[in-house]
Amino acid sequence: MKRQTQRGFTLLELMVTVAIVGILAGVAYPAYQNQVRATRRADAQADLLQLASFMERFFTENSRYDQDMAANPVALPFSQSPQSSTNVAYNLTLAAVNQASYTLRATPVNAQAGDGYLELLDTGVRRWDQDNNAAIGTGESDWEK
Repeated sequence: MKRQTQRGFTLLELMVTVAIVGILAGVAYPAYQNQVRATRRADAQADLLQLASFMERFFTENSRYDQDMAANPVALPFSQSPQSSTNVAYNLTLAAVNQASYTLRATPVNAQAGDGYLELLDTGVRRWDQDNNAAIGTGESDWEK
């Protein structure tokens, strides 16, 4: 009489596989989340640069940043990043503007909240509140991590 051999996985093999998959997921998911956050930040940085170009064109036409020739205050062409999405990650504003200077700010919202705000000054200085303490400190004078 032939003896049949059983095929399949033992419970121990299955548990080891589940543990390995769990460990890989525990490492991969946070890395994925960090990458998504960095991508949203890069989109906001690009949008700030686009708004800076708008402000420079506005200055060229009006000889000042804060208002046009008819004394109408400057209005940004868009106020969120990404521009064409319902999943807003940053609100874009003129944090400060006067006749001779401006400061553009990207404030994180929704899933991006807690990432610290980004700023772009009329002089080209780029700042990022990396530690999210609501102030630009020493070492936070660029957008690089």
